[in-house]
Amino acid sequence: MKKLRAIIGKNLQGKKVLALFIMTSFIYFIMLGITIPLVSGYAEGLKLLDMMPTGYNLDYVNTLFDALGPKGRDTYLYRQLPIDMIYPALFGISYCSILAYFLKKLNKFDTKLFYLCLLPLFAGLADYLENFGIINLLINYPNLTSGMVTNAAFFSLFKSGVTTLYFIILLVTLILMGIRTLRK
Repeated sequence: MKKLRAIIGKNLQGKKVLALFIMTSFIYFIMLGITIPLVSGYAEGLKLLDMMPTGYNLDYVNTLFDALGPKGRDTYLYRQLPIDMIYPALFGISYCSILAYFLKKLNKFDTKLFYLCLLPLFAGLADYLENFGIINLLINYPNLTSGMVTNAAFFSLFKSGVTTLYFIILLVTLILMGIRTLRK
């Protein structure tokens, strides 16, 4: 863990952290503005699996994939998911760096609070596992099992939970930074 802390600590210059954040945001906005609406156009008002933080079940997946049709499923598989294979790594590294940067400013980087910086990395890993689950579902449709769906949905839930926890921690950290700044 000391090596990881050292690697992260060496890369906490404001410009590097900002550049990572900008790259991550750029990919996110491409997904939100282009690829997700492209797939959603076939979905007849149903939400895509990646956009369901509370999970989904076999009936929902069958209904969604049926609504998407062959062209929508292909768009999901070959347009949305490839770009979503870039995003989790960027998210994990970027948001790990952001929290680490602020913890360093608060002189808390070398404490046990450092471990909170790892949450985005876990969220990114869960996002990859969710993506692999969705790819598996798309490739195997219409021969889906509840186990296949449960696996993908588990990682969707885990990703959402860890991401939510991270953003709460980041918000608290930013509030503490604000209080510290106002006291000076």
